Order: sequence, then structure tokens, then C-alpha cells
Amino acid sequence: MQLKIRLLILFLGWFGIVSAQEISSPNGELKLAFGLDASGAPTYQLSYKNQTVIQSSRLGFDLKNDTLDLIQGFRVVDSEESSHDETWQPVWGEESLICDHHQELLVHLEHLGSKRKMDIRFRLFDSGLGFRYEFPVQENMGHFVITEELTHFAMSGDHTAFWIPGDYDTQEYDYTESKLSEIRGLMEIAITPNASQTPFSKTGVQTALMMKSESGLYINIHEAALIDYPAMHLELDDERMVFVSHLTPDSQGDKGYLVTPAETPWRTVIVSDDAREILASRITYNLNEPSKIEDTSWIKPMKYVGVWWEMITGQSTWSYTDELKAVKLGVTDFSKVKPNGKHGATTENVKKYIDFASEHGFDGVLVEGWNIGWEDWFGNSKDYVFDFLTPYPDFDLEGISTYAKEKGIQMIIHHETSSSVRNYERHLDDAYQLMKKYGYPAVKSGYVGDIIPRGEYHYSQWLVNHYQYAIEKAAEYQIMVNAHEAVRPTGVARTWPNLIANESARGTEYQAFGGSKANHVTILPFTRQIGGPMDYTPGIFEMDVFNGSHVNSTLANQLALYITMYSPLQMAADYPENYMRFPDAFKFIKDVALDWEKSVYLEAEPGYYLTIARKAKDSTEWFVGNVNGFEGRIGEVMFDFLDEGKTYLAEIYSDREDAHFKTNPQAYEIRKVSVDSKSVLKQYSAPGGGYAIRIREASKEELKGVKKLR
Repeated sequence: MQLKIRLLILFLGWFGIVSAQEISSPNGELKLAFGLDASGAPTYQLSYKNQTVIQSSRLGFDLKNDTLDLIQGFRVVDSEESSHDETWQPVWGEESLICDHHQELLVHLEHLGSKRKMDIRFRLFDSGLGFRYEFPVQENMGHFVITEELTHFAMSGDHTAFWIPGDYDTQEYDYTESKLSEIRGLMEIAITPNASQTPFSKTGVQTALMMKSESGLYINIHEAALIDYPAMHLELDDERMVFVSHLTPDSQGDKGYLVTPAETPWRTVIVSDDAREILASRITYNLNEPSKIEDTSWIKPMKYVGVWWEMITGQSTWSYTDELKAVKLGVTDFSKVKPNGKHGATTENVKKYIDFASEHGFDGVLVEGWNIGWEDWFGNSKDYVFDFLTPYPDFDLEGISTYAKEKGIQMIIHHETSSSVRNYERHLDDAYQLMKKYGYPAVKSGYVGDIIPRGEYHYSQWLVNHYQYAIEKAAEYQIMVNAHEAVRPTGVARTWPNLIANESARGTEYQAFGGSKANHVTILPFTRQIGGPMDYTPGIFEMDVFNGSHVNSTLANQLALYITMYSPLQMAADYPENYMRFPDAFKFIKDVALDWEKSVYLEAEPGYYLTIARKAKDSTEWFVGNVNGFEGRIGEVMFDFLDEGKTYLAEIYSDREDAHFKTNPQAYEIRKVSVDSKSVLKQYSAPGGGYAIRIREASKEELKGVKKLR
């Protein structure tokens, strides 16, 4: 017996068991514990108000062609604790100042078998945890290849989750609400068709993953600062309720190529017993580096219209002709083919949008399908698909530029790559130079279809590096980027604020492809938007789409999206003629701000409802937006965010009592009331509905005869 005890002591000593090191969040509500288990594997635990959020979970790496993986057999060499408290100013955002207050624990580890060094840095905020791996310069580790990152997130129960299937190529899925244990059984029906998709597991899901425990804890898992590394998915061991990180592979099946010194993205866990605090957390941005663009004066939020919805709905086309089976750039002569008469990006049609934008106070116009090559742009694994330079015969690039400037409108150009990434990189400088020549301050890039080079995936390390290259190259030319089909945002827009928006989720276009779930927009702020703003392209007023689809939303819900679906780049996506049918509702889109001084999260329950108040930057005006799920609901808004002692005029755009996203979506009403900081609003939202409010200081004359809201 004594011999067994001595052997056990020897074993534990070899593997460096230490007492758990613990840090607390600045407010003391969150606690992180780090330690090594009996095998010398790094582990961490997270609790919130004495409730377990993450049970003891392992950390480490499986390395390629290496007999000694970084999984166990570590000892703690040293550790450091520090605190940080600063306030910084974003270029644009949901508020004008962001507080970064956290406690940090940096653990220096040595792998006993290989003498390799690995550090783990933890940062604990009042709203959650961020941690990453760091590999310093060292004698025994230079280049290394990751087979898999083995970061575990051990859940404390069978939580309810809002999830989309894990996929190396797309995030454009509707969300499923289910217990974790039900993911496996629901996966097959959750995977709906897409132009490029590679689901990988029956229990694999994507981040940001939103969950709610039976005890009422809201838990969000995501990542921050995704740079030179593949995107992380989560694969669930549904017997133990443990998520394990699953990195997107490259064409060889490898997960990442690193060179010391190296660091991974941050893994984030945001937690609260109040869903509003999940939305208010700025962990994702705080874990990214400050802006690397010194002069940011050219980065400006934009409200725009454009030649897009008519194409998505099938009323017009991106292509110029129907005669060509294939196009060879530099060989095909478009002056000798017959136009199809449906091309959307004609000089005449684009001028109509410019006129409309100018008349109604918009900043920009998006033009798609302006450049040659759309006749065979997709599905043929074509490398040299676009040159991003040559317009179709019916689009006067220079003339449109001149006309837009005369009207005070800026143009947004479209670069669809058809996922031929090498082709885009070879043309980037010339394409951006063309934009500068003709005064286009922003580009909407697209990555539809399977990646070329063949075998690569949209979210692998190589593609993540491409998206970053395009952003940084654009910054050299003072161009803002709105990337569609790219990797999901992880707060990189703090460092590169010219990344003014992304799609990277199921946007409004799917309302023309059969529709999205009516509660979709109540989930996106808790998932996709944890990493940054989304170019959701709201503002659809005619729900019965030209192509036979139906938009599962009320008109009032569409107005609310300009507040709840945050983006400094906001589109009024519908046809101009539909806005002219509802000029009183259209007024809200024209009035709503784009950039915010302060945001207050009033009501929130993912999948069910969301109400946000935002104060416009450099203004005394406030705007409130509410979006609702499948069931009608009466919400309550307290106006205590307003300045005390002041009286305001509130213009309320809401669903009528008989409104319904499917049967009566255009049933809305507009009323004006007088409010102050003590007022309380009880407001009905229809199924798939919501409301939008503009609040502004008003004179006694304007308030005369207006009912006071108590």
C-alpha cells in the first residue's frame, strides 16, 4: 500500500499538479479557475454568481506528424496577474465610447516531454471570458501544423440552443431552437440547400452559439480576432454535453500552419442571467487590437439604395445577354451580341436610382452586374471569371460617376469574385485604382460558390488570410469593404474599421428565395452580430415578392430593423416605387440615424423579442426598435433613458392589431405622443412584427394638441 502511495505521489509530481489559480471579474460575479489535471493537461472552469457556466474543460493541441502532442504532460513554469481599465473611442459603432475593464491571468507552461513552451492568456470581463493560446519564440518549436485544436467547453446541462449547422462554406441557414441533446436528430432538416456548403458533423454547429440554461443563464460562445487562423466550429459530444473546437481544414485536411511567435484567436464565453447583457457586451471588440488606420476621416457610415432587389427577385438580371454559352474575357465581343432587355445595371436604370437617392437624402447607390462576365459566372469552376474593370456596353462607368457627383451621391461598386480568389487578388490593385478614379468609396465583395483553388473552403486559414488581405489592401486606397459570403466577423473591424459591414449570415435575400423564419431577426443580434455589423439589407415594404416568394415580416418590423440590426452601412432595399406607395412609413427610413452615441437594451429574449433604444451621435434624437417572434406580444418600454426635465415628441410606427407577417403584413399605423423620462409605453407587436420610434426634442408649438404618454 505504501509503495502505491509513493508511486502516486511520484506520478503527480512528474505531471506538475498545482493548486488551481483563480481570478475574478472586476465586479466579482465571474470566476475563472485554471489548473492541471492528473495527466498534466491544462484545464479551466468558469462560474457566474456561483453557478457553473463551464465545467472543468481541457485545453491543448493535436499536432501533425508529431509524436508529442500538446495535450497533456505540462507543468506550470510561472504565471502573471494584471488588471486593465481603459475607455476607447470606435470610429463608428453602437456607442461612442467603449469600456475595456478586465482582469488577466497569463499562465506560462512547459511541455515536459518536448520542452516546448505554450502560454495561455485569460481575460475576465464583467460580461464574460476571453482566452487564447500563445507560442513564444523557442528552440524546440518553429514551424508547426495543427491537426486539431482541442479546446473544450463542458456544459453544465442540456441547454436550449439557437444553432445553425457546422459548415466549412456557409452560414446562410435559418436558426433552429432545440435542446443540445436534440441537435443530432434535427441536423438533417436544418441543412438547407446553398450554392456552396460543406457540413461536417451530425452534432457540429457554428459560432456565435447562443444558449440558455434551465436556471436562466444566457451563454454565448464565439471567437475574437480571427487572424491567420481557420474559423472555429463547435462539435458536440452529446453524451457528456461537451463542445470541442473544430477548426476548418484546408484542401490537405490540415487545420492551421503556424510559425512562432504565434497566437490563436481568442475563444469567448459571454454569460449573464439577463439576455440584454449579452447584447451589451463588447468583449469581441475589446479582444481585438486598436485601429491600424491612423487617418479614419474617410470612413463614413452610409445609407444607400441600389440595383439589387430587382435582381434577387428575378425582375432584372446581372447578365447583359442570353446568347452566350460561355465568356472569355478579352476575347468575347459584347458589342456583337443581342442584349436580353432585362439587364439591371444600365446607365438609364442606375440614373433612376441616383435620382431617387438624391431626392430622398440617401448617401449612396449600389450597382451590381455592371461588369462583363455574368453570362457564365457561376458553377463552372472558372478561374478568370471577372476582371472588375470592364463595363458592359450599356453601362457608362465614367458618365455614371459624373452624374452621381452632380447629384451629391456616392457610388458603391460590386465585386463578385465567384470565389475565384486567386483571380481577385491578381486584379485587386487595378480594381481599387478604378474605384478611386471614378470616386467609388465602398465595395460590396462577394464569394458565391465553391472556392477556387479547388478543395479550399470559405473559412480555412488560407481564405481567412485572403479576406484580411483584401481589407488591408482596400485601406491603402481608402476604400470601405462590405464583404458577403466571407468568414463571420470576430471584431476585426475595430482594428480595420474600413470593414464597414459583412453579410456572413442568412440575409434579406432569402426572403426572395422562399422566406426566412419570422423570428430570424430576433436571433441574429445574439449570434451573428456578436462579431460585428451585418449588411442585412432591410426595408422591404412589398412582402409578396415578384418571383412568388413571401417576406415573413410586417412592414413595421422592417422599419425596426434599422435599429435592431445594427450596421453603419444600411440599405433601403425595396423598389423605389414601393416606397412611394407608403411615403409616411418611408419617412422613418429617411430619418433614422446610422451612427450611435449610446445604446440601451430595453427588452430581450432570443428567438422571441428584442427592443433597443439608441441615441444618434452628435444629436439629441433617440430611436427605438422592436422586433417580435411568432406570437403577438405586448411589450413595455420605459423612457428613463431620456434626459430628465425635457419633453420629447415620439413618432411611433407600429403594427395594427390585425397585422400578421403572413396574412396582413402591411397593416401599420403611425401616431405621435409626448414623452419624458417618466413615460411608459405598452405597445403591441404582431406575429413577425414590431415597431419603430423616432424621439426628438420639440417646441411647445409642435407639442400642442399631442397626447402625453404617462
